[in-house]
Amino acid sequence: MSTTDAGIKTITLTEDELDPYVTHAATRRWLAGPGLPDDGGLLTFEALRADGPRTVADSTGDPDLLAEDLRDQLVIGALRGPADAETESVLLDGATGEVSTTYFFHDRPDLMDRRPLAPSLQALTEFVAATEEMAARRGRFASYEGRFGPKTVAAMSRQLLAVFEEGTGGEIPPFWRMAALIRPLALVAGPPADETLTLDLPDRLLDQEFGQGRVVRFEDVDFPAALAHEPTRRFLRDTGLPEDGFLFQLDTDVPLPTLAEYYEDERPGEYTAAELPDGSDHLIRLGHLIEDNSLVVDGSTGAVLNWSEPEATLHALNTDVSTLAFTLWLLHREKAIDGTLSHELTTEAYDQLATTMTQTLSTVDPTGTASQADWHYWTELFQDEAGGVL
Repeated sequence: MSTTDAGIKTITLTEDELDPYVTHAATRRWLAGPGLPDDGGLLTFEALRADGPRTVADSTGDPDLLAEDLRDQLVIGALRGPADAETESVLLDGATGEVSTTYFFHDRPDLMDRRPLAPSLQALTEFVAATEEMAARRGRFASYEGRFGPKTVAAMSRQLLAVFEEGTGGEIPPFWRMAALIRPLALVAGPPADETLTLDLPDRLLDQEFGQGRVVRFEDVDFPAALAHEPTRRFLRDTGLPEDGFLFQLDTDVPLPTLAEYYEDERPGEYTAAELPDGSDHLIRLGHLIEDNSLVVDGSTGAVLNWSEPEATLHALNTDVSTLAFTLWLLHREKAIDGTLSHELTTEAYDQLATTMTQTLSTVDPTGTASQADWHYWTELFQDEAGGVL
C-alpha cells in the first residue's frame, strides 16, 4: 500500500495487495490509480490504510453465523458520526465494485445486514467531494460563496441531488438523499455584520416556518434586570422564538423569570437555593424542553443552557439565542422533509438521519461537539431512536 500526497492524501493499493480480494476490473484500476481519500468529515478509510483489504468474515468472531452475502465483503472504512466517532463500517464488494455499510455485531453476527452506499468507488469519491464542496462553497459550489437564505439552500440542495442522481441512475441511497436535503440547511443564515451573535437569521424565517402569530417577540417589560446581554435582548425583541418548537415550549404567561424566581414563585419548595445551580439569579428561564428540562439563558453572556431537573445539572445547549432559533427551525424543517425522505427511509436509516442532523447542527453551533461537552441535550435527543423525535 502507498500513500501519496498531491494536496490531498490518498490511499492506493498495489496489484499484489488487491489479490485475491478485488477481481472487479474497474475497482482494481481505481484502487491502483486515483485511490481513496485518506480521511474526511463524512467518512474515513483508515481501516484500508491500516490493515489493507480484509473480509467481514475475518473481522468477525463467529463467521459461520454471517449471512452469505456478507462474508466476503471487504471492510475498507467507516462513516463518521458525532465528534468524528466511527459508526457504520464501509464495505466493498470485490466482485462487483458496489459499496455498502454495515454495523458490526460481534456477539450476534447473524443480525448484521448491508445498506447500499454507492454503486462504485468512483461514485462514492464523487459524492463525498460534492458534499464537502457544498459545505465549503468551493469547486462546483463556489458561486454560492457569501449567499445565504432559503432560496440559496434550495438551489444547493437541487444541485447536490443532481450529482447523486447522475451517479446512481436515480436510485439515491438514504445517506446521500439525507445529505442533499438536510446538510445545505446549515447555510440558511450567515453571520451578522456586527458579530454580536453567531447567526443573522433571514427576516421572517421563523414566521414562514412555524406560521404567522406563532413566533413570540418580547418587549422590554418582559425582561428581568438580570438579562443584561443586549444582543440577546435585541434578538428576543426583533426576531423572537417559536411559541411551540415541537420539543420546546416557550413561557409566555408571565414576564421572563430567573431560574431562582421561577422555583420560588411557580414551584415553591421543590428546590432550595443550595440545590439550584450557581448564579441561578442570573439564569433567565425561557421555557421547557421535554423530559423535565428547562431552557435558560445566561443573562450576562447570552449562552443558552439546559437545566435538567431530574439530575439537577446544568449543561451547555447552544452558543446563543440565534443558534437556538436555528436548532428549533432545523428540527421543524426536518419534519417537513420527512415527506420527501419517506417514513420507510427514515425509520430504516434512523441512525444515519441522526448523524446527519447532528453534523449539520455542529457546523453552525459546535457546542455539542466541543471537547469539554460531556453531555449534550440535542445530540442525545437526535440519537434516541426509541423516542423517535426525528
